[in-house]
Amino acid sequence: MDWRKERKRFACAWAGIVAAVREETHMRIHIALAVIALVVAAILHISKLEWLILLLTIGSVITLELVNTAIERAVDLVTTDFHPLAKAAKDIAAGAVLIAAVVAVVVGIIIFLPYLL
Repeated sequence: MDWRKERKRFACAWAGIVAAVREETHMRIHIALAVIALVVAAILHISKLEWLILLLTIGSVITLELVNTAIERAVDLVTTDFHPLAKAAKDIAAGAVLIAAVVAVVVGIIIFLPYLL
């Protein structure tokens, strides 16, 4: 295994994450809400299983936002003109993020509400 190549791959992946955080408002919102959820989880001392579910949910939302951003950039690279397929690609990717975000809210309610009542 060539560690230099692996470090370069990791650096490229990290640069992609940093670019998405810097350039995408929605990514910053997702991260801010994730931090809030993690702080609340720590304060409430949620169970190990709840931590696992919370982390997987947060990871899913952030991962899908990264994929959505990549799809938007790729579509914008290919065409600046309106095309129904380009619109569909962007809308479908955004829809995936929306579904994950709604599920994250539901998961948050299921995990946190019993502790708060």
